[in-house]
Amino acid sequence: MTKRCAWAKAPLDVKYHDTEWGVPLYEDNKLFEFLILEGVQAGLSWSIVLQRRDAYREAYEGFIPETVAQFDEKKITSLLGNKKLIRNKLKIHASVKNAQAFLRLQKEFATFSHYLWCFVDNKSITNNWQTPEQVPNETPLSQRLSKDLKKRGFTFVGPTICYALMQASGLINDHLTTCFRHQEIINLR
Repeated sequence: MTKRCAWAKAPLDVKYHDTEWGVPLYEDNKLFEFLILEGVQAGLSWSIVLQRRDAYREAYEGFIPETVAQFDEKKITSLLGNKKLIRNKLKIHASVKNAQAFLRLQKEFATFSHYLWCFVDNKSITNNWQTPEQVPNETPLSQRLSKDLKKRGFTFVGPTICYALMQASGLINDHLTTCFRHQEIINLR
């Protein structure tokens, strides 16, 4: 029997865990998607977000930052009326604001990926947690990233959301040592 991290139980969770979570990610549009979805997750479970991910991809027109940055009040009203999404006005407004901040950051650093990976000196951090209870919700590193993103105009980027973003995009390998993906992610380097 394949051993996974304890949180990967539902079919979508398992698929995400086995193919995406913790894999080093450098593509800006995909990083933007994770940034928005991690913000959407605030106060909810990742399973709920995964169930609605395809609807978000459609409603957010492929998570192209240039497109999302142009969403006007009419589009925001449409998103708020979309029953397939998590219809939180603050989170939807934050996604547009974050797209605008994302584009400014890209201009400054050439890519969002370059900016983000600088926080880990361009090398994924591997933790060696043995139990789910050992995995933190935030760290001094995620606090630093959060503070810097907020300074640059981002919202819904608290330290917990930033830590989840770093886990999702492979800056941090938090697969448990008993999980088959732990070593596989290390070998991807």
